[in-house]
Amino acid sequence: MGPVLAGVLQLLALMAALALAYKPLGTYMAKVYTSDKHLRVEKWIYKGIGADPDTEMRWPAYLRGVLAFSLAGVLFLYVLQRLQGVLPGSLGFASIDPDQAFNTAASFVSNTNWQSYSGEQAMGHVVQTAGLAVQNFVSAAVGMAVAVTLVRGFAGSRTGELGNFWSDLVRGVVRLLVPIAVVGALVLVACGVIQNFSGIHEVGQFMGGTQEWNGGAVASQEAIKELGTNGGGYFNANSSHPFENPTPFTNLFEIFLILLIPFSITRTFGLMVGSVRQGYAILATMATIWVGFVALMMWTEFSHHGPAFEAAGGATEGKEVRFGIGASSIFAVSTTLTSTGAVDSFHSSFTGLGGGIAMLGMMLGEIAPGGVGSGLYGMLIMAIIAVFIAGLMVGRTPEYLGKKIGSREIKLAACYILITPALVLVFTACAMALPTPANSMTNSGAHGFSEILYAYTSGANNNGSAFAGLNADTQWFNTTIGLAMLLGRFVPMVFVLALAGSLAEQKPVPVTAGTLRTDKPLYTGLLVGTIIIITGLTYFPALALGPLAEGLA
Repeated sequence: MGPVLAGVLQLLALMAALALAYKPLGTYMAKVYTSDKHLRVEKWIYKGIGADPDTEMRWPAYLRGVLAFSLAGVLFLYVLQRLQGVLPGSLGFASIDPDQAFNTAASFVSNTNWQSYSGEQAMGHVVQTAGLAVQNFVSAAVGMAVAVTLVRGFAGSRTGELGNFWSDLVRGVVRLLVPIAVVGALVLVACGVIQNFSGIHEVGQFMGGTQEWNGGAVASQEAIKELGTNGGGYFNANSSHPFENPTPFTNLFEIFLILLIPFSITRTFGLMVGSVRQGYAILATMATIWVGFVALMMWTEFSHHGPAFEAAGGATEGKEVRFGIGASSIFAVSTTLTSTGAVDSFHSSFTGLGGGIAMLGMMLGEIAPGGVGSGLYGMLIMAIIAVFIAGLMVGRTPEYLGKKIGSREIKLAACYILITPALVLVFTACAMALPTPANSMTNSGAHGFSEILYAYTSGANNNGSAFAGLNADTQWFNTTIGLAMLLGRFVPMVFVLALAGSLAEQKPVPVTAGTLRTDKPLYTGLLVGTIIIITGLTYFPALALGPLAEGLA
């Protein structure tokens, strides 16, 4: 079997598995977020945190809950890292420096999981399990809660009430993320991923010296890392490390976990707004972009340009031989089109155009299918922009799901899509203009520029993957990327929740002969085009200086 055919067959198997899980999981999530019952364990949690899960919140109160909970998470994780040197189970590692502790706390709370450190050489068992792994669960649950709130905004009528943040948060963790992560961890352990609290062991000689590895609760963290579209690896090599991802099957299974909730939540959306066809339209948009990007990535990485590529059968540098080019391409696209950031190959070693495809996936806003929760609300923002453009074409007030898209709604949507590009481009420009940050680049020219552009794109879009080749463990990058991650996560949420409140206060308008059908292929095509054009116009000059210049050289 040739490598191209193997890659295509893996893609088809992955699509089949996602299709089988789509309906039952999407339906189950809809029941989770619409149920008026509370499990006993949930009642204990509500009592412990002093929250009333039945109190309906308007969007400012919901936002305060999101920000207060996230701020508490940043402070707790920062303090935990600063105290690591005196904690039990630290494996002898020292406390984390202030700038790196801030960067890591901001990273995991914002669901970015950018890492400027080597996990196996810096973080002990307590920080990994009680700090980082816990944030993998709750940060994903926050994203889903915000997405469900926007869906309630479309489904609501003449009410500003959007549900209860604490109820949505707890249900997302208890009823959804924990059960699936447990099953996922058991599968990974059965397939060879390690799960222990072992200390540091000397495993043999390496280039004249000893080589040491430490164990850890890897499988449990790996499962939620992928399921929650988090991405932070237990080891520096992330999902290319055999302790995290030992076989081609575990590689495909981890991709499945990455895409499982983001694709399935479109059915949840359709059920909650009362139209499954609307969910299928959003799903078709996501799937079209995802499949298109995978095909482009495979084409660029399998193209035989030059004797080295021709002899190897493609661009094999930076890729694990046990996965191959096809699986590595699927993983790279899936992790950058979601907010995951896990890697099973090093994107800096991809071809110039291949690295540009990975970067463009993040620049789209990670909406195809996007992160857990964040992909759905990002796609719904783009859907609003698309119906607004369609309304301008025909001279009709735009409507989406029975709600008028007026000046307030379109301003909030516009602010949402502008904040992340502003963060990426401003921080990149500052890093390139100042003398010190440029010293962190391993490469010069277009590839060196791509390293910095990729870093801020990854941070502001809450992805977390790294291009490699950039020394990001400096005070400048730890601080600025940390700020980009926090602003890129929570400022857009302000606009999403404000938009949800505005929509919920409206009375649904009846469908007429002039209403744009947003559940038809025509609208799906319009939405895909809107996403590509807006992203292309925003980022094309920067891409032209980096990956395009390198790929066309």
